[in-house]
Amino acid sequence: MSLKFIRRFAVFIGAFCVVGETVRRWHTWREWPPYFFDDYLIGAFLFYGAWASARDERRGRPWLAAAWAFACGQGYASFFSHLQQAFFDPARPDPAPIPHVWLTALIGTGWLLCVAALFFTLLKRDDDPGAR
Repeated sequence: MSLKFIRRFAVFIGAFCVVGETVRRWHTWREWPPYFFDDYLIGAFLFYGAWASARDERRGRPWLAAAWAFACGQGYASFFSHLQQAFFDPARPDPAPIPHVWLTALIGTGWLLCVAALFFTLLKRDDDPGAR
């Protein structure tokens, strides 16, 4: 997988996180703002990592890897908290406009994609001719 594709994927996932969380929590963000802004941080870090690695691949790739690692950490926490809610506290409402099971599946899929993107970002070497 090329680093160019991984950068584009970072922009896509970053935008998806920002837009998705805005739609999901727009009417509830004042209840606890950190819940709202965690996805904004993921988006900002992924945007910066993509920009930095496009500007100077050798110096920017660690930033891209760090952004993916941050997204993986946040995704892990989000996925397993939603999984716990789905199985042990299904009566607790979620602000998402889709069923909670679908939201949990979407978060889990996104988390696995972030893990894969981190893996492929770390797999690239500076002397790899297919890195670009």
